[in-house]
Amino acid sequence: MEQFVVDQIRSGLKYLPANLAKSYFIKNTNAETIAFRSKGFICGVCHPNENFSQLKEANIDWIRIDIPYPYEPDGSISTHYNSFKEKCSRFHNHGIKVMAVTPYPRDYIADGADVRTDAGRKKLKAVAEFLAKDLQNDVDAFQITNEMGIPHFTLPLTMNEAIQFIALHLETIYPIKGRLLIGYNSAGPQADLHAGLKPYLQYVDYVGVDIYVGCFDTIPGAMWMFDSLLRYLWSFTKKPLLLQEFGYISGGKPKTKKEKRAVLQTYGYSSEAEAAKEPDVFVERLPETLKKHVKHVCKNDPDRYADLLFRSDLKNHFYRELPVITKIPGYEHTPEGQAKFYADILPHLYSLPYVCGSIIYCYMDSDRCYICGQNDCPTETRWGLVDCAGSPKPSFYAVKKAFGRIQWEDRVSDQ
Repeated sequence: MEQFVVDQIRSGLKYLPANLAKSYFIKNTNAETIAFRSKGFICGVCHPNENFSQLKEANIDWIRIDIPYPYEPDGSISTHYNSFKEKCSRFHNHGIKVMAVTPYPRDYIADGADVRTDAGRKKLKAVAEFLAKDLQNDVDAFQITNEMGIPHFTLPLTMNEAIQFIALHLETIYPIKGRLLIGYNSAGPQADLHAGLKPYLQYVDYVGVDIYVGCFDTIPGAMWMFDSLLRYLWSFTKKPLLLQEFGYISGGKPKTKKEKRAVLQTYGYSSEAEAAKEPDVFVERLPETLKKHVKHVCKNDPDRYADLLFRSDLKNHFYRELPVITKIPGYEHTPEGQAKFYADILPHLYSLPYVCGSIIYCYMDSDRCYICGQNDCPTETRWGLVDCAGSPKPSFYAVKKAFGRIQWEDRVSDQ
């Protein structure tokens, strides 16, 4: 039975289940998407190091990095922003293009560029205009902020306010963007985000989507979910789709009940129910990074602490595990399973005519999880194609082969 399930999921790389195929099958691709694809499929990674020869060896021709907020509190240009521009130049000098992610709403709000006020909107548009004009020679594409709808990225804005935040950027940048590509992304389907931005699709060159099957949600993953999600988004937007973030964790396994109890005991509790009875005390005992995250996402409401820690994906961070169900059958969370994932999915993504590129998350393993601050949490530490020392993992070679084949087919199709 298990082998049958694995075979069905693998076959989903080419064919949707029958009940989905009729709804989502796309017969024709529009001229806009065909024109985008004719310029070459985007083969990229997020958060690279600057080992340029290694990046080129892996056939990576795009990188995706964040733009620091450009101004200091006194109105001068930020040193971090200037360093960002210098970094972009180094990548360009090695023939690698840059997808630049504009700052989060909270960075604008801290500078008074708050989309919720008239004066703030005016300042926000001025910042967007500055970025578009100042980065004309430094970047190749803009992604307007990142994953609106995910609380720790979106707060303090509501979804409707976040939609307006993105829309103001698009309206401002589009007339002056020149050669630059411009778009936005979503974390998974985010139907409310895409519906709210539909009037502004005239200003975008692409729509991005981040898909993390079998890595976060405590539900089974399947390869056909990529098809399902991408076809749904294409049918709604009719814009070239960029898989702006996706990947597969190369390590992590379930913990036993005994091991979980031992984790709780380090905080002074014998069960989740016991910890939930004094949420304030419990959260104060967490690692500092995790404590700040919980308070921020829950807006300092102790009544929500236990639900977030024990009934959401954050549970994986707390216990530093990947539950047995959190994977794609046939693709273990091992270096070899990660490599197999890329070897199978990349050629398939290239075969979809409405997909214009794929940007892998991410290039290098992390020594510490940015959500919980723990160095043995697999959720945000083992995504890399290379390890923390920069040594290639099996996935590096799988990506090198797949991207190389894609680029060869693009060259052949141009001839």
